[in-house]
Amino acid sequence: MALLGIAASGMAQDFKPEVHGTIRGKYEYQTEEGEGRFQVRNARFSLSGKVTDAVAYKAEIDLSDEGSIKMLDAYTRVTPFKQFNFTIGQMRVPFTIDAHRSPHQQYFANRSFIAKQVGNVRDVGATVGYTVQAGFPIILEAGLFNGSGLTNQKDYWTKGVNFSAKAQFFFPRGFNLTLSTQKIQPANTAIMMYDAGAYYHANGWHVEAEYLYKQYSHNAYHDVHAIDAFVNYDIPVRSKKSLVKSVSPLVRYDFMSDHSDGKPDTNGLLTTDEYKRSRITGGVTLSLAKPFISDIRINYEKYLYREGAIVKPSEHDKVVVEFMTRF
Repeated sequence: MALLGIAASGMAQDFKPEVHGTIRGKYEYQTEEGEGRFQVRNARFSLSGKVTDAVAYKAEIDLSDEGSIKMLDAYTRVTPFKQFNFTIGQMRVPFTIDAHRSPHQQYFANRSFIAKQVGNVRDVGATVGYTVQAGFPIILEAGLFNGSGLTNQKDYWTKGVNFSAKAQFFFPRGFNLTLSTQKIQPANTAIMMYDAGAYYHANGWHVEAEYLYKQYSHNAYHDVHAIDAFVNYDIPVRSKKSLVKSVSPLVRYDFMSDHSDGKPDTNGLLTTDEYKRSRITGGVTLSLAKPFISDIRINYEKYLYREGAIVKPSEHDKVVVEFMTRF
């Protein structure tokens, strides 16, 4: 009866959770090896919503992240007033442009080197966010994190913490500048990363460039440099009868120098886990609805490795056809 009384008085509100998901199935053919494979790259589901106007939550799991089940986001966010929020839990660290994109927001079938090998970090911690209006929005984010990653939390204790900070400037006419920095310590070596990126998004164009610099303490490993630059142009299909709603040709260049993940070998030394290479990717995206809802991504990737590099089985020249569905 008490619940009915609250509802009748208009005090109760219905905060229904939202369910979202991303399914990415693809076929890849490595042209030099003559080998192909089908793969479910993501089968990602999330539950998000609010319990009050000021308290939100999100829980996200991937049932097939390259065949593995992974818990991704699990956090509570408190927004006491419009410009400020506090988040605690498991999340993607606020750092870079491309590494912060969800799978359905990616422009290419395979992630850039910055997003996959060099700057991809998810961790457990807490962040604060603040939006400044200076004639245009400026979003500021900063956080402290364990450094334990997603699967090493139960008995993980540390005397230090990792941190990340990010500033996004949303200038008029579709221009954006993003600056960020991050400190991680996978083992005994502290690693500092600095990232600067900018993009233009308007009139059907998305033009983006990003640079990441990675520095290891005590000269444990040489500095790492990574670049990601691409252009995408959306061409609407005017026919209402067409299955395809837009066609988007796109091209990308990305590069990374020799890289270490910061975890030492049996001799206590950092070794190269990813070898210096550049890649040119070209292709077209066919959108069956609005972009990033139902896309067919058709890409060709050309790799250029340094002499003496050890090439991993899935990092050869390839044709990729991916179907991405977001719901």
